[in-house]
Amino acid sequence: MKIRHKFRRKLSVGEIIENHFSNLDAIDDKLILLVDLVHVFRPKNPDEIETVSIAELLVFLEENPHYKIILKQYLRSIIKRNKFSRLLTDAAILNDNHFFSEVRNRIFDKILPFQPEKDTLQFVLNQVFYLSTDPIWINKIPFEELQKLVKLLEVEDIYSQIKKETALSEIVIAMQLLSQRMSGRALENEVIKMVPEYASLETPFLTLEKKINKLYIALRNNPNHFVGSNDVIIKRVLKQHAACHEFINKAFFNSSKYGISLSVNQSLLRIRQQLVRLKEILQLVIVDREEDREKNSILILLKLIKYNCIKYNVRQLLLESTQIVSYEITQHTAKTGQKYATDGYKEYFKMLYAAMGGGIIVGFLCFFKLIFLKMQVSDFMHAFLYSLNYASGFIIIFLLGYTLATKQPAMTAATIAQTLDEGIKSKSEETNKHNSFAKLFARIFRTQFIAFVGNVVFVFPVALCIIWFFHFLTGHNLASTKAAKLINDLSPITSLALLHAAIAGVFLFLSGIISGSISNRNKHFQVPYRIQENPLLKLTFGIQRTKKMANWVDRNWAGIISNMWFGIFLGSTGSIGVFLGLNLDIRHITFASGNFALGLYGSNFAISLKTFIWSILGIISIGFVNFIVSFSLSMLLAFRSRNIPFSEFRLLNKSIWNYFKKAPLHFFFPLKEKVF
Repeated sequence: MKIRHKFRRKLSVGEIIENHFSNLDAIDDKLILLVDLVHVFRPKNPDEIETVSIAELLVFLEENPHYKIILKQYLRSIIKRNKFSRLLTDAAILNDNHFFSEVRNRIFDKILPFQPEKDTLQFVLNQVFYLSTDPIWINKIPFEELQKLVKLLEVEDIYSQIKKETALSEIVIAMQLLSQRMSGRALENEVIKMVPEYASLETPFLTLEKKINKLYIALRNNPNHFVGSNDVIIKRVLKQHAACHEFINKAFFNSSKYGISLSVNQSLLRIRQQLVRLKEILQLVIVDREEDREKNSILILLKLIKYNCIKYNVRQLLLESTQIVSYEITQHTAKTGQKYATDGYKEYFKMLYAAMGGGIIVGFLCFFKLIFLKMQVSDFMHAFLYSLNYASGFIIIFLLGYTLATKQPAMTAATIAQTLDEGIKSKSEETNKHNSFAKLFARIFRTQFIAFVGNVVFVFPVALCIIWFFHFLTGHNLASTKAAKLINDLSPITSLALLHAAIAGVFLFLSGIISGSISNRNKHFQVPYRIQENPLLKLTFGIQRTKKMANWVDRNWAGIISNMWFGIFLGSTGSIGVFLGLNLDIRHITFASGNFALGLYGSNFAISLKTFIWSILGIISIGFVNFIVSFSLSMLLAFRSRNIPFSEFRLLNKSIWNYFKKAPLHFFFPLKEKVF
């Protein structure tokens, strides 16, 4: 008789126990009693409850000693084998160094969880504590009540014996297995490469494994089967454990020097998780006072419930696995973004000239796209031609040292986060820290402003001159049939210009990620050094030319690849939208200005004042959406990679606003700094 929890009155503890044992023979699922008992105390919203009391169960057992004996026998009958070492060694710990494989496996296991043998503790936990929120409310049960329950049910502590399939035996097996797994993984070439300092030394993990084995012998030979916190053996184990932690921390620290791949990051993260788990388990074999025996016996059960409930947590996996890699990616973009924060008029006008150069090239790209637009070819060929047009143009802009204004937010967001992170770590006064940030933001904002001006102001006349010159040479107004579309696509009210601008903003963010990722990958695999020391290249081009080639790749390859992909993203979106039957496209402020020029010429400048005004507003809105989407996504990634609390946003916004009220022109022009 399986009791349904939904759409029924919640029974009392006494009613559940009496109903269960009175119909024991008719029940197929012997665990239903535990399931129903847990349901009595499980709150709907565990986060909103301060305390969860099991006093009702305790009172019933005290008042009904007969049922207390039956319940004790019942618990022993359903848990015949104390097998849970797999929970200790595997649950919530990475099983694979391939990130996407790990995500896929966790999602599958979350939908269809693994089920162990029925007579094991792990099976009972799977069936009874199956919600991810169960550890939250269980930890809110007063510890005194748990101790009282253990005494009422006369549960033996874990130190009574260490033979096979006892609780202490499973704990020891888990300790040994964790140390062995860490030793093997730490000896892999990719891991050792991250810590060359240990190349000629014995890895601390091998020593830890030996000391864990000695601890096991000590536990087995000790009639009490535990050690004190002052025992030499446990002190040596914990000291070696700390040395292993130092090894992993050094490897992560060296990622800024050697770069890091996702698979290496996963390997290091797995070892770190295993070290944390081992430390938690080691605490269970330490007993200094008699009451620690009972306390640790309860704690192991609480830990098992927690591990079992979070073992398929995909969100935590994503957060942990991507932090270090995203940090290295944003480190690269932060360095690139530093040049987009101008100080004086010299840098300010240098950025203007670079933006003007970018605007000139985009003017040609707008014209070429108009030619491709009129070609009667397949959607795939349109995507290819548009992508080739965009990608080649962006790469030329990059190699000539020009700039595309909307490429800056993804870089400058990382610079802002880096500056803020350094301010937090330096523990400077809050006022000084946020005031310095406000000044940096003003420098970045005015650089963005002048870059927008250079791009937008120059692309318009360049595109206009090109279409006029083509008309003059051929006698054909190339934009006449597309003029209405070119102008209408700019309107924020009659088209999806803002949505398409947001899509372009996402692509701008992704191009920044690609740039940082390529730079990190080149550093990790030592690509420039491989080129520099390649014997065939040195023989063919000479040592000096090969070195120059390596330096060129080091400086430019990440930018070339990111601009190529940015061009592909922009060029293929429309065709993908046609294939999917969706109205997908991109709008970019610089191209919008060039298309406006082409549309005006195509319509012989015969548009209404209302249309003209809405087009200008559309261009400005497109630029704002491009900026805010790419900047916001980049800031979120940068803050996440550095573990900066999002509460800092409020203080930063307040500081920026105060600075703007005091010196608004500093956000647009590099005026002399005033005391702030």
